[in-house]
Amino acid sequence: MSHINILDPGASPLDYYGFELRRMREAAGLTQRQLGDILNYTGSLVGQVETARKVPTPEFSERVDAALGTGGLFSRLVELVLRSQLPAWFRQVAELEARAVEICTFQTHMVHGLVQAPAYARAVLGVLYKDHLDDRTAVRLARQRILKKGEPPVFWLVLSEAALLQEIGGPAVMREQLAHLLAFDGDPRINVQVLPFAAGAHPGTQGSFNIYRFTADPAIVYTEGYGIGYPSANPDAVKDCSLRYDHLRAAALSLKDSAELIRRVMEERYGEQRRDSDGDPVA
Repeated sequence: MSHINILDPGASPLDYYGFELRRMREAAGLTQRQLGDILNYTGSLVGQVETARKVPTPEFSERVDAALGTGGLFSRLVELVLRSQLPAWFRQVAELEARAVEICTFQTHMVHGLVQAPAYARAVLGVLYKDHLDDRTAVRLARQRILKKGEPPVFWLVLSEAALLQEIGGPAVMREQLAHLLAFDGDPRINVQVLPFAAGAHPGTQGSFNIYRFTADPAIVYTEGYGIGYPSANPDAVKDCSLRYDHLRAAALSLKDSAELIRRVMEERYGEQRRDSDGDPVA
């Protein structure tokens, strides 16, 4: 008889999720394999979620709710589970993202996490550490759900041209990522501007930063270091970064010209290229 891992539902949101999934599955008279067949997942994956060895996704949770008639319980729980899986220092930022009515971000070398394509996000997260990469990628992508909620925030991204040219994950990954950015073209709530090299010196030379604005609470500026974040509601800091952001938006290409540059880089730098006999790309 196989050992059954009994979870403490009070240990963490992930343990509580697994405990409730097992309890409700058994109440429905289903084995892990039977539930997996209904959900179109393997019974092994169901078992891993029940024993808190695998982080559930929103899609998995929606299917469980439909299969077990839970009234949306697991879709609500998964939000807590995913947030609990973020690095401790970043959880406050995820809360800021979830509450904000406007998010303004300047990024110097990498696409912001809220608009990263799946393969790009995986490549970024796997640069140094490969452990639990599937789960960490799923957690990052789950943050993007705020852009699809009933009242999503206005998201404004000023992206350095360098981020388009910094190849992360290979040409195919970059093509997917740039195509993902182009997919937002025409959405008034998600705006992408590119700050071209031709802009020269600019007010963002000190590095990337985010500004979160809320309905009633004071705005917050957020900057980031290695494994640590620095949120600040200091009025002087917010005023200074807001002014910097206004100038960065003014120096950046228009939304239309930004989309044209992104498309050109995608096609010319990361498009399918013929190669000569030495394997070198041919124009």
